[in-house]
Amino acid sequence: MSEAVRRRTGRTPRAVVAWAVAGLVALATGAAVLTAGVAPDTAGVWLLPAAVVVAWEWWFLTGNVDANHPTDAPDARRDGLGLANGVTLGRGLLYAGVAGFLLTGSLNGAWAWAPALLYGAGAALDAVDGAIARHVGSQTVLGERLDMGVDTLGFLVAPLVGVAWGRIPVWYLALSAARYLFKFGRWQRQRRGLAVYDLPDSRVRRPLAGLQMAFIAVALAPVLPVAIVEYLAAVVVTPSLLVFARDYLAVAGHVGGSDGGDEEDNGEDDEAVERVDAAGDD
Repeated sequence: MSEAVRRRTGRTPRAVVAWAVAGLVALATGAAVLTAGVAPDTAGVWLLPAAVVVAWEWWFLTGNVDANHPTDAPDARRDGLGLANGVTLGRGLLYAGVAGFLLTGSLNGAWAWAPALLYGAGAALDAVDGAIARHVGSQTVLGERLDMGVDTLGFLVAPLVGVAWGRIPVWYLALSAARYLFKFGRWQRQRRGLAVYDLPDSRVRRPLAGLQMAFIAVALAPVLPVAIVEYLAAVVVTPSLLVFARDYLAVAGHVGGSDGGDEEDNGEDDEAVERVDAAGDD
């Protein structure tokens, strides 16, 4: 749990504890279903990476729970996580389920659909959490960070499973790495005292995000031949990588659209940097 919350409340928020319990229940349920439907050994192999992802989500949530306040009201911290954040964290559990199949090897029969269905469900809910937050007026800094973190998590674990199962070409992982390379390059400029400019607005990041989500879900499903999936991967990954390159040149001041430069180091909380990832968050 974050130091700020401990100093302020002296205890872990009940909603955070409730989510931890939900994560443990989800892991136990997934392992039990795999034990009954496939084999105990498969369930054990699935459980390890799934548990690692759930542990990371717990760490991320507790480290950011003190940001559970509206953007313009940092002192108005909320005790409950709210429905929108609950949906986002549910997406995180679905992606943890996907991650579990990283070491199982490809499965047969109906189980071959499991990664695609879990990831597809999480991707479909991507539009739901934001819509709920806007509808009920519960948008918070925590919600924004959770949404970005879970999106990035999905764009990492699902392609990894696709590669492990032989459904997605390994070079597609360049898209997963691009966000971290972007942040590393920006950090290097800050460390060297070079100017770091504002990220330009883009009308293509969100559509490209939806395109990537749809591609990953389709690629994981045992429907299209691998040769066709490889062709589609090349088609969808190219524009996203070009946008990453354009954005880095913009924050470095090498191309236009970088008016209003900001040389301040905002670290991991820099909203503009967090929004530039494979998910195309604006």
